[in-house]
Amino acid sequence: MAGKKIYSVAVDGPSGAGKSTLSKAIAQELGIVYVDTGAIYRTIGLYVQRKGIAPKDPIAVAAILPEIQIDMKHGEDGLQHMYLLGEDVTTQIRLPEISMYASDVSAIPAVRDFLMEMQRSIARKQSVIMDGRDIGTVVLPDADVKIFLYADLDVRAKRRCKELEERGTPKPFEVVRKEMEERDYQDTHREIAPLQPAVDSIMVDTSDMGFFYARNLLIDMIEGSVGL
Repeated sequence: MAGKKIYSVAVDGPSGAGKSTLSKAIAQELGIVYVDTGAIYRTIGLYVQRKGIAPKDPIAVAAILPEIQIDMKHGEDGLQHMYLLGEDVTTQIRLPEISMYASDVSAIPAVRDFLMEMQRSIARKQSVIMDGRDIGTVVLPDADVKIFLYADLDVRAKRRCKELEERGTPKPFEVVRKEMEERDYQDTHREIAPLQPAVDSIMVDTSDMGFFYARNLLIDMIEGSVGL
C-alpha cells in the first residue's frame, strides 16, 4: 500500500491519548516502520534510575550519556524492543516509576541533542510513523503528516489503568489520574520542546472513539495527505 514513496508521519499528544496503540496498528497496515520515541527516552530514564542519579540534574545526566548504548529492533512479535547496553529492557521501561524519569530527562537539552540525529536518521532511510511529544514541532518539523491526539484526562487515566492491569501492575484510578496530570503539566511547561501541537497538525480528540474507528480515520488522513 505504501509503494516506494518515502514519507513521514508525526504523531504527538499526551499519555493515554492512543499514540502508541494507534501508531503501531497504522504502521502495520501501511507497511511502514513504527518508532516509539517515548521508549527511547524511557530507556535513558531507566539507565539514570539504575545509576542512582537525580533525573533533573542536567550535569550528572549529561555526564553519563557517552556510556549509554541504545538499540532498537522490531521483534517477531511486531513490537519495538529496546536494548540498553545489549539488554532487552522493553518490559522494564514500562514500569510506572520510569514515566517521570523519562519526562525529567527529556527536558534536558543534552539528552535531546543526543537522540535527535538518531531519530531523524531513521526517518531519512524509510517511511515511518513516529510518536512522541515534540515530533511534529522539533524532531520532524517537515513531516508529511502531523497528527496531534488528545483526550479527556479521565478517559486517558482509565485507559492507563486498564493497561497496567493487563501488565500485572495495577494501580488505583485516582493515583494514575494524579500521576498523569502531573506528567501533563511537566511536559507542557518545560522550557525545551514543550508538548504542544504544531501549527499545521491535524487535531484529533480520541475521547469517544473506538480503536478501529480511530485507526481507520487516521489511515484515511495519512493516505489522503501523502497520495497513497
